[in-house]
Amino acid sequence: MDPKIHIQTKLLIDNQWVESVSKKTFAAINPATGEEICKVSEGDKADVDLAVAAASKAFQTWKNTDGCVRARLLNKLADLVEKNKEELAHLESLNNGKPYSVSLSDDVNLAIMQYRYFAGWADKLQGVQIPHDSNFLSYTRHEPVGVCGQIIPWNFPLVMQAWKLAPALATGCTVVLKPAEQTPLSALRIGELIVEAGFPPGVVNIINGFGPTAGAAITSHPNIDKVAFTGSTEVGKIIMAEAAKTLKRVTLELGGKSPLIVCKDADLDKAVELSHYALFYNHGQCCCAGSRLYVHEDIYPQFVEKAGARASKRVTGDPFQKETEQGPIVSQEQFDTVMSYIEKGKKEGAKLVTGGSRQGDKGFFIQPTVFSDVTDEMTIAREEIFGPVQSIIKFKTLDEAIERANRSAYGLAAGVITKDLSTALRVARDVRAGTVWVNCYDVLRPETPFGGFKQSGMGRENGEYALRNYTEVKTVTIQIN
Repeated sequence: MDPKIHIQTKLLIDNQWVESVSKKTFAAINPATGEEICKVSEGDKADVDLAVAAASKAFQTWKNTDGCVRARLLNKLADLVEKNKEELAHLESLNNGKPYSVSLSDDVNLAIMQYRYFAGWADKLQGVQIPHDSNFLSYTRHEPVGVCGQIIPWNFPLVMQAWKLAPALATGCTVVLKPAEQTPLSALRIGELIVEAGFPPGVVNIINGFGPTAGAAITSHPNIDKVAFTGSTEVGKIIMAEAAKTLKRVTLELGGKSPLIVCKDADLDKAVELSHYALFYNHGQCCCAGSRLYVHEDIYPQFVEKAGARASKRVTGDPFQKETEQGPIVSQEQFDTVMSYIEKGKKEGAKLVTGGSRQGDKGFFIQPTVFSDVTDEMTIAREEIFGPVQSIIKFKTLDEAIERANRSAYGLAAGVITKDLSTALRVARDVRAGTVWVNCYDVLRPETPFGGFKQSGMGRENGEYALRNYTEVKTVTIQIN
């Protein structure tokens, strides 16, 4: 382990690093080796209660803090993330398994951009004057919703933490945040930078722990006003049902089984490379991965051959080696899940083009895997795998491709590769998904809203739309005469 890396293992409550009330700990694992990195304090309901009390107290002041001050603190946090970017990227790769080069170029930089973008909104949260009877003046105020519980996933710990924290803090909310139990280390380091940046005590509290204990305590707490969750659809349903008991505001960014349509006019080599990126980026551990790949029958055989060849050349190995494109799956549990889907693909009649096995005998590495002759009814075409498994499906007409693309409970993202503008615009209009990419994929910016249709969630993160998740609209009417 790099001696320059600082690892925080406690809970952040009221700007103090403390052990959990129970004194319990759990192991943070290096997925490249399967070995323990350290023990991390395990929070539960008692710790959430303390964090909520601190956040509730802080909210009374933070909600009235000048927007310029909130902006300055968010920009200071962005500066500190940038100053410590190599260390944060190292922690991300050590605990998550993604290549260090990707953590450094993508994850850390996207987090920095997020904090700076929402810093720009902190002093621009304004309502409107509403004209009516001349005897009255009415106007609206956009006020922070209150104490927010935020539960982030393990696939993009740094980015998802920024997606949640930045708009909440910009609008004047306070936060109790739970990192994924698989990947707490970079979140805790950000917590240290939050304190260093000068955020007041209680504004941000971080509770490590597990979903059924710490996560459930956040969702059910009567003094938490809003819950934001990114993760599986199954857990999202549980959170929504529990939040209903206290009528909490809820935003959910959930699972996906996103279709990517490759039309017959597409440049074959470019389409192969783009679809490879759409699926294998972050080892396939993306909620918006292009995991239902529809390829026109006229180019299907050549596409499958080239896609298999590209995947077989993908370099899988140590996340800290420069040439590595794909590191390990995040955990033993997720490794077993992905391997079970590969076995289902084989049993249900899909043709294994390449991969399909464990790589090496240490850590949680899976070979980049490609299946052809996949049909819509197969498990690997219906369920979210969240791993490096590409399923290539044949289609005949655009009408058919759109209809089949919509034949899913999910609606997070979609894509189309074509040279024809009319085709691109038709897919963008008719596919039911929160994001549609044309001749690109996974292009995500702080300015562009992201979220799902159907069982892929509710609400939008990023952009101006994200501010709506963290504000209430108050109407004030004054009699003049």
